[in-house]
Amino acid sequence: MDLYSSGKLFNNKSLSKYHSILKVTIDNQEKFQQKYQAGKQALERGQYRLSIENLEIAKELVSSNSRRGGEAQIWLVTAYQAANQLDQAIALAQELITHPDTQTREQAQRILYIMKAPKLERPKEWMSEIPDLATADQGRSRYVGAKKKPVSQSAAKEFDQPPIDRADPQDNQFIWFALLLIILILGSLTWLNLV
Repeated sequence: MDLYSSGKLFNNKSLSKYHSILKVTIDNQEKFQQKYQAGKQALERGQYRLSIENLEIAKELVSSNSRRGGEAQIWLVTAYQAANQLDQAIALAQELITHPDTQTREQAQRILYIMKAPKLERPKEWMSEIPDLATADQGRSRYVGAKKKPVSQSAAKEFDQPPIDRADPQDNQFIWFALLLIILILGSLTWLNLV
């Protein structure tokens, strides 16, 4: 007697159960891909909170021990680091050091090494301070015009008309050289055409 025909191995109830599990798995993969891509794009645009939200959801939609789960968690470590949540980034990177996927383990080790490296002090003159525009007055213009210096009349006359009588001898030498070169080229071309 065939197990399939007897209905003992698979009946309609168990088939529909497996079908629904398969559908949930496919839906999870699609949702994972959407959230994963959205998290990566948000991170690249500098929207770190949104990136963290999407990547945390993506992490929950796949097995954390899978290669895809490891990739999502590596991106999540990077997002935590970018959002200045270093404690969470270090904790997750330390978990990923024991990940089953070799590539994920190696990336986690590199990222953890960078995060734990000592911070170098930079001199103040290397830094540019960027003002916080959120605290600036809303009604006031953010653009400041340059202050104009009063120009004396004698200085204004100097700039209005350039002196014509003083020519640079270097410019004249170049012009004569260029003319001589043109004459030589034209002469050689006519000589070649006659020969």
